[in-house]
Amino acid sequence: MLPHKKIESALQAAVRELLPDADTSIILVRPCDPKFGDYQSNALMSLAKTRKLNPRQLATDVLAKLDVSEVCEKVEIAGAGFLNFRLKNSELVKNLEAAVRGEHLFFVKAASPKTIVVDFSSPNVAKPMHVGHIRSTGIGDALQRSLRLLGHQVITDNHIGDWGTQFGKLLLGWKQILDRPALERDAIAELERLYKTVNAECDADPTRLDAAKSELVKLQAGDEENLRIWREMVKLSQVQFDTIYGRLRVKFDVALGESFYNPWLGEVVASLLTRGLARESEGAVGVFSDGSLPPKEDPFLVNRDGEWIADPALVRKSDGGFNYMTTDLATIDYRLKTWSPDEIIYVVDDRQSPHFKKLFITFTRWQPDAAKKVKLVHVGFGKIMGDDGKPFKTRSGDTVKLGDLLDEAEERALQQVTEKSPELPEAQREEIARVVGLGAVKYADLLPNRQSDYIFSWDKMLALQGNTAPYLLYAYARIKSIFRKQEHPEARIQNPELILAASEEIALAKHLLNFGLTLEAVADEFRPNYLCNYLFEVAVHFSRFFENCPVLKAESDAVRHSRLALCDLTARVLKQGLETLGIETVEQM
Repeated sequence: MLPHKKIESALQAAVRELLPDADTSIILVRPCDPKFGDYQSNALMSLAKTRKLNPRQLATDVLAKLDVSEVCEKVEIAGAGFLNFRLKNSELVKNLEAAVRGEHLFFVKAASPKTIVVDFSSPNVAKPMHVGHIRSTGIGDALQRSLRLLGHQVITDNHIGDWGTQFGKLLLGWKQILDRPALERDAIAELERLYKTVNAECDADPTRLDAAKSELVKLQAGDEENLRIWREMVKLSQVQFDTIYGRLRVKFDVALGESFYNPWLGEVVASLLTRGLARESEGAVGVFSDGSLPPKEDPFLVNRDGEWIADPALVRKSDGGFNYMTTDLATIDYRLKTWSPDEIIYVVDDRQSPHFKKLFITFTRWQPDAAKKVKLVHVGFGKIMGDDGKPFKTRSGDTVKLGDLLDEAEERALQQVTEKSPELPEAQREEIARVVGLGAVKYADLLPNRQSDYIFSWDKMLALQGNTAPYLLYAYARIKSIFRKQEHPEARIQNPELILAASEEIALAKHLLNFGLTLEAVADEFRPNYLCNYLFEVAVHFSRFFENCPVLKAESDAVRHSRLALCDLTARVLKQGLETLGIETVEQM
């Protein structure tokens, strides 16, 4: 058992002895500032508050029952009731030696694995994937990798936008102005041209808009010609999606587009009407506020000129068509019936927050029993900004296409690699540039608090110094170079006795121990930036260790073997951590 788990278990047992009815699941230990110790627990303060006890006295009473002498030095009470724990060196050594033997890599699988659906990326058919898609795609992929690593059963679902009003305009353009050679050269560019042209015509001429609506009605009614064209658009778009996802190493278990749920949309609306949860208004059907929430917290109300007015969740438009709310309700229903998940996570930008609030409340009112069995979570995120503080665009003001962005990342990385390592063969330089360039884009997107906007900067993301992917990749490559410099590089250190004496060795070793806690925090709070910051700190600790503790020229064979083992563990944590973020590694830079 990892040391923090041992401390946690002993602390929970001591609390139960004093307070048999206490919910000990909230008694957790977490890493803390090294000047206070290695781990800390503040749970006793909240426990004391709910029971109107003196928190410091409760901490004193718990400490009298607590035995962690095998793991820790003397436990200290701080402040109003914090407990600070400092590991014994013997416990640290024991855990690192177990990791060297391959018994763990400082994390354990979840004791009670969950089934979790992760809905992310969700591009639109007939449109190019743009820079904004890197956010949902990267965050969603990092979360699903973290959850799988911790032992949860994960179903990733790419909810593709393959249905809706835009297809009326696309069908009209396809039939009247399609340039077939252009479609064969660049299908997405031609589909984009069709849409823009017809959309402009519809804005200027009501008869063109009526014609587009007519094509949409025929599609929705199952017209064979329109369905054939629509399927071809979907197929052509999938080629683009597959190319981008292949480059990003992102895979989905299922990719059920909006169209998949069409057969059930009428039933959803009928059920909501029958149960009195929705009603007609101005020809449309919507779900309205039930008055159970204060107006400020009620997503079905909006304040205009000081007055709260209805802002319903529309499930059927006045023309009889359905919309996102209807589809999303049908989607939750399908996922529950198909996979029985404990959680459904939606990785969608923060601007959609009002929609998801309405969706989750509407589903709970529609299927209260089913809603009790599943946790619905909206994992929101901010925007990518340019240097001017506005949403990131090309110089001409167009949306940045994701494929073009990835190309430029690889080109810029290749320039850097060629400048620093011109002696490497071209193919090797290109492979390093691919890993570094794509890794830099992903890492720069995952590093900020996901709910913050961030400024896109090539110079910053490709820098070899600071909290960047190139810095972490270089740290990993530097460790691998140590093993290449050994007299017998193929010989792997087996079961060395670890000797942790220097402060830099101890600091690095203790930080490696926190890998599992970091993964758990990423999974619990849906924040990949925790892992980014942790890995950066690993690399910083390793740099200090490497500068102050000779490895290959250590004072004895025993110390050299111990330090090589510590290098190897650091490399394994860096590699696994970067892999969890969806970033590959290279052994030479």
